[in-house]
Amino acid sequence: MSRLAGKRAWITGGGSGIGAASAHALAASGAEIFVSGRRKEPLEEVCAAVRANGGTVHALPLDTTDKEAVHDAAQEIGQVDILVASAGLNIPNRGMTDITPEAWDHVVNVNINGVFYPCHAVLPGMRARGDGQLIIISSWAGRYSSRMTGAAYSATKRALISLNESFNDEEGANGIRSTVIMPGEVATPIMKARPKPPSEADMARMLQPEDLGDTVRFVAEMPPRACVNEVLISPTWNRFYQGVSELA
Repeated sequence: MSRLAGKRAWITGGGSGIGAASAHALAASGAEIFVSGRRKEPLEEVCAAVRANGGTVHALPLDTTDKEAVHDAAQEIGQVDILVASAGLNIPNRGMTDITPEAWDHVVNVNINGVFYPCHAVLPGMRARGDGQLIIISSWAGRYSSRMTGAAYSATKRALISLNESFNDEEGANGIRSTVIMPGEVATPIMKARPKPPSEADMARMLQPEDLGDTVRFVAEMPPRACVNEVLISPTWNRFYQGVSELA
């Protein structure tokens, strides 16, 4: 079913993980896709896979922390009906005794500024059309902090929840909806940045990227009258609840 036919979706962090899965899911619903990320090669791989399944997709390499480049990219794309802000990262040395101010700045710059800049860039066009959907990928760690994710990651992901609420507060009257998705553990490449990377068995019990792609598609396919404000989703076997010792 092509419920998103005629729509254009821009996905940041589109070269892997949740972003790549969102590209597949939204293309399957008929949207024209633009995927952005810092590295061209993964973007081209995503594009090839989407095209192989009959989708329309374009690669747009971009550093989302460069506000001028983000603005130029938005101008190049033109109409953006759906923005999936999925770019984000964490660092291995994330405990208070290990993190450096430089590492803190890096996480904050990517996880907050790298989300705000694309959202800000597409708002004028959405306002002019009186319609638009923002989808911000936060984290379970944004709702519930833990040592496993570290202070910098948790703080930035919690900030995205507040940013999402501000978009709905200020832009809802303009027909713009914003959704923050807060997934628990997802089996994506970011897991390799853990101080203690999870085992393959544990990865298999986590949410998979396609689960989040389906969630993004569900939000994007909702009618303009409906705003899905927040989605909190976790694996059924949730290590935050299980009290697994490796979390520290």
